[in-house]
Amino acid sequence: MKYQVSKGLIAAMILSVSHFSALAEQPAPGVNIADVEQAVAEAMERFHIPGIALAVVERGEVVLSKGYGVRHIAHQDKVDADTLFGIASNSKAFTAAALAILVDEGKLNWRDKVIKHIPEFRLSDPYVTREMTIADLLSHRSGLGKGAGDLMIWPDTDKTMADLLEGIAHLPIKSSFRSTYAYNNLMFVVAGEVVHRVSGQSWQDFVEQRLFKPMGMHTSKAGYSRIPQENNNRATGSIYWDGQLTPFFVDYLEDFRGAGAIASSANDMSQWLKTQLAAGKMPNGDVLFRAVQQVYMWQPFIMRWPNEAGKAYQQQFRGYGLGWGIEDYFGHKKVGHAGGIPGMVSQVAMIPGKQLGVVILSNQQAYPALTAIINEVFEDALGLPDTDWVKDAAEQYTQEREEAYRAAGVVKLDKRQPPLANQVYTGTLVSPWYGEVVVEELNGELYIDFTHTAMLKGKLHHHTGNTFVVRWQHPMLEADAYIDFTLSPSQQVEAASMSWVNPDITDFSFDFHNLQLKAKALSTE
Repeated sequence: MKYQVSKGLIAAMILSVSHFSALAEQPAPGVNIADVEQAVAEAMERFHIPGIALAVVERGEVVLSKGYGVRHIAHQDKVDADTLFGIASNSKAFTAAALAILVDEGKLNWRDKVIKHIPEFRLSDPYVTREMTIADLLSHRSGLGKGAGDLMIWPDTDKTMADLLEGIAHLPIKSSFRSTYAYNNLMFVVAGEVVHRVSGQSWQDFVEQRLFKPMGMHTSKAGYSRIPQENNNRATGSIYWDGQLTPFFVDYLEDFRGAGAIASSANDMSQWLKTQLAAGKMPNGDVLFRAVQQVYMWQPFIMRWPNEAGKAYQQQFRGYGLGWGIEDYFGHKKVGHAGGIPGMVSQVAMIPGKQLGVVILSNQQAYPALTAIINEVFEDALGLPDTDWVKDAAEQYTQEREEAYRAAGVVKLDKRQPPLANQVYTGTLVSPWYGEVVVEELNGELYIDFTHTAMLKGKLHHHTGNTFVVRWQHPMLEADAYIDFTLSPSQQVEAASMSWVNPDITDFSFDFHNLQLKAKALSTE
């Protein structure tokens, strides 16, 4: 039987094909550079940001790589596309990529047990110690609490890798293994040590030689101290403190190693974006890691609850892969990460399906400003409704910040119990994973000294009874803490516990609540 096709239908089909051919010939929507730069200017003004460096990669090309503002609030040196910033936790994806290279070389497997490569690795749970894999290190599902043990590396400490491995064995487990997402930096420090044990190179050398060099990331370094002295093109962080911007320098989290130590620039990070969006193929045409490794790194290994902010993006799911956050963004797969240190934040975000990526580096810690700029980058490229992302973010940020600081401060008490004599509280306390914390009396007042951490020295202010408030010598750490002493019937300090005064303000890396402080026994010798 022959099918009869009318001339009208044929004409309609030809018209339809012609229509779609015309659509295919039309250029796809792209990033509106003018809108993005306007958003940067508005964000810097609204959020009091001294300097920003930004790079955008679209369809394999760098369409924007530029600096705005100043590197240091007091010096007025300009930010450019080669200015170095601490990228903090955006370093985690580089550690994952380093391990992917070693997987490609057959030197390890993602499912290898950590103890295969670091025999002395221990957690406080023997089962978790035995079963923890390389992939577990990179996916925040160890069972440790959020930020557990960060005081061993933040603020800068004198602890060696051996010290860290010894300390990790004493950290309290908070949830069942592989059951809950809880952000943890120390597992990425351990992952960096795996790179060292397997490759024979330090994590720093491996990242610089095996990742930075072939990708053309010529000025990036895996630690602040590794930046050549003659390169002064580096940013200093700043904090909006007491109504004004104040410089605040830290060494880009060098102690965080594989969790957050990298210094990089917009130009260099654009090469990283190009490599990621090309599934491991570098700008020079060589392969950094095979595409199958990126599939592995970009699949969720642990799921997270969609958050309130995600409603603005019609977010249906969030997860974490290996060094990367993964979520949906207006129906598109979005891959990215954030990084933050006092006075400096960064963000990387990619829409792989659109071959679109952006990195923003800044020397102020107003993270929502970066998110707003990224939303502006994505808006036209994804054909989203026109939204004033910066305005909306600034209004919400201002409101939330005002509420948080309005509620800040110690708990108000109707009656206060008097303290005992100062000397009762003096002595040495010991945390099984941090080490010694000394309380001493100087000129009639009590002081506390975290002996491994130069920046954690402070004064004790009496609150009530045996509870004091610690105010640090560096108030811009915004980490005031309660310390509550437990005394024996003979009024000797037996233990102490600490907690945040302002939990909505203090960074989670100040994990005072995990310290488990006990009085050090006096020597009988």
